[in-house]
Amino acid sequence: MKKSLIFKIIAAACAFAMCLGLAACGGGEDESIDLSKNAKVRFTMTSEGKPLGEFVVELYPEYAPITVENFLKLVDEGFYNGVGFHRIYEGFMAQGGDPDGDGVSNGTEETIKGEFALNGVENKLSHTRGVISMARTNDYNSASTQFFICYSDDYASTLDGSYAAFGKVIEGMEVVDSFLDIERDYNGERLPTKPVKDITMEKVEIVE
Repeated sequence: MKKSLIFKIIAAACAFAMCLGLAACGGGEDESIDLSKNAKVRFTMTSEGKPLGEFVVELYPEYAPITVENFLKLVDEGFYNGVGFHRIYEGFMAQGGDPDGDGVSNGTEETIKGEFALNGVENKLSHTRGVISMARTNDYNSASTQFFICYSDDYASTLDGSYAAFGKVIEGMEVVDSFLDIERDYNGERLPTKPVKDITMEKVEIVE
């Protein structure tokens, strides 16, 4: 996978046509992680070293247990600390979780099973505003560390059944919205998507 990790989800029914890259990177399992409750994860965000605020995501293992376990493992290991959001689509989604910041996989990352209908898994969590879901390539089982947060309900019908939604922002969605205030370059896309200033997950931690 040497090209940009793009999932092409915008069809003729969408208001604007664009290809968007939702890439994948690492996984694994940890039997010590408790999936009997809905864990909450807090993201402390900065840009150019200046605070942007915090938001909290609640995870839903009842919909995507493998995905939640993988995400909690990465958080527990401190993987996301210092990693950024590298692709911000106006009205659609904010994508992050790639340590290289370019959304491109080198093909060596560990991956997890994609928990969505097209891959034989029932997942009824819809991609509405604030929902967090796993990025992937055209390979259904290529998701790993990269994820995206939905800005609106507008693409739910296209994303549902094709991507593994696994949680939702329950506090601080205005912080995720603030990413849109940062200037973006086109970076080969049809719309400006690449922040010209870093949007960094300074600290990502399990809070309960």
